[in-house]
Amino acid sequence: MAATTARRIFALGGGGFSMEPENTALDDYLLALAPVPRPRVCFVPTASGDAPGYIETFEQSFPAERADASVLRLFAREHEDLRSFLLDQHVIYVGGGSTANLLAVWRVHGLPEILAEAADHGTVLAGISAGMNCWFQASVTDSFGPALAPLHDGLGFLEGSACPHFDGEEHRAATLHRLVAEGFPPGYAADDGCGLLFEDGKLVEAVSSRPEAGGYRVELTADGVVQHPLPVRYLGRD
Repeated sequence: MAATTARRIFALGGGGFSMEPENTALDDYLLALAPVPRPRVCFVPTASGDAPGYIETFEQSFPAERADASVLRLFAREHEDLRSFLLDQHVIYVGGGSTANLLAVWRVHGLPEILAEAADHGTVLAGISAGMNCWFQASVTDSFGPALAPLHDGLGFLEGSACPHFDGEEHRAATLHRLVAEGFPPGYAADDGCGLLFEDGKLVEAVSSRPEAGGYRVELTADGVVQHPLPVRYLGRD
């Protein structure tokens, strides 16, 4: 693939094919970021342990007329040359599940370096939930048990912290606010149905699949923790 100067990452707080199967707005937006009408899209379900049902849902949601879809399984690895396989993709779409487990498995297989190279050569990196968290330096996760907890060793492709499912799961907002007040890196939160597009580490657009879905910048100021709503472009029709 041709090199590009912009490293693009599309981070979904929730939504997409696994949460909104009847609403394709966010996935359509993601596919439109690719340079061809029928892009090569690789689903990476590591965070769910390569769950068969999750893979089946992806394959049903990205039929041949929509994309040239493939799956990267790491628990029953099928590709010997991961670098060539991933650098050939237009979009790499990371599924939800355990952020901590995802990062551990990826590091064993050398994926962080390959993904960085792919992004630098024009592949769009994307993901939902754990697939949002992984790109940031830190995140709010349920990887360590039922209670939400901080994770500090993300890939760091994006600075600061991430918090998906901001409106969709109880205690998400309160946990992020508390952590930031205690010194956790400031960062971005996204409701279910909201996606954040970054280019070269900078937020360029927030979009949503439903009118009420929001995105936020959360940071510590002299007045305490402040949650700044982001301008969000609704992708649907009222």
